[in-house]
Amino acid sequence: MSDWIISLEGTEAGHRAALMLALLAAVLHAIFGALQKGRFDPWLSRGAIDGAYGLMAAPIAFFLVPWPEPFMWPIFIAAYFIHTAYKLIQAMAYTRGAYTVVYPVVRGTGPLFTVIGAWLLFGETFNWVQWLGVFTLLAGIYGLALYNLRKITVGRETLPAALGLAVLGGLFVALYTTWDAYGIRATADPFTFLAWFFFIDGLTFPVIAGLRYRSMLSPPPLAPLLRMGVIGAFIAFASFGSIMLATRLDKVGEAAVLRETSTVFAALIGWVMLGESTGPRRIALMALIAAGAVIVEMGG
Repeated sequence: MSDWIISLEGTEAGHRAALMLALLAAVLHAIFGALQKGRFDPWLSRGAIDGAYGLMAAPIAFFLVPWPEPFMWPIFIAAYFIHTAYKLIQAMAYTRGAYTVVYPVVRGTGPLFTVIGAWLLFGETFNWVQWLGVFTLLAGIYGLALYNLRKITVGRETLPAALGLAVLGGLFVALYTTWDAYGIRATADPFTFLAWFFFIDGLTFPVIAGLRYRSMLSPPPLAPLLRMGVIGAFIAFASFGSIMLATRLDKVGEAAVLRETSTVFAALIGWVMLGESTGPRRIALMALIAAGAVIVEMGG
């Protein structure tokens, strides 16, 4: 499969595959975010998910994919610290603010800085039509966040901190997207990067979650938490793997913008699964987000 993926790089078929992979990542990332914010404490959710995908990735990393080239280890170490910082920020934001406020701000901040990072790191450029699409998408995403912010009545005292953390989280989204794209392009086999990334990335948060679990006065039952972790691990594999393969096959900036249509799916999940309200204005803003992504794609 690795040879087939590599053969698509720089081709029209690769461009189409990257488009489908980025949209798949958008749907799955919204589901992943809802899992972390949903039934359990976000710190416990993240620990259960990371522990599950780290354990699953270990045999693949050690026995099934080619061993990483020596120059890959500094890349993995940097990716580990970037992702750990992002997850800490994300968990702190989710404990302070509503999912439909925090998630759009995080995802809205990411694509703008990812496009800039892709220009600096890979020399990618957007034309004026694509920039119009980027700002259309950002207008929809931040408009959705502001609309949700106005409607929130519970926990407003912690929202300023949540929003500040969400913006910081968005900067780390851009950082990890461009750095991971650099990593998956640097190694000969893209699945080597993915397997070792998940193994290394799964080392820290289970420890943090375990300490938090022990300190709780009324910890949740372990079986449902671990079951959610396994489900989240499979979603993480598919979501992160899809966007990373998309950035290897085609432009990093375009893939990042398309992934942020996840905000539309997140709003739908917040409405259907988490009982958060929706309405015509939110639907219009979600349409604006989708239109921005279409403009970026068509403009390219």
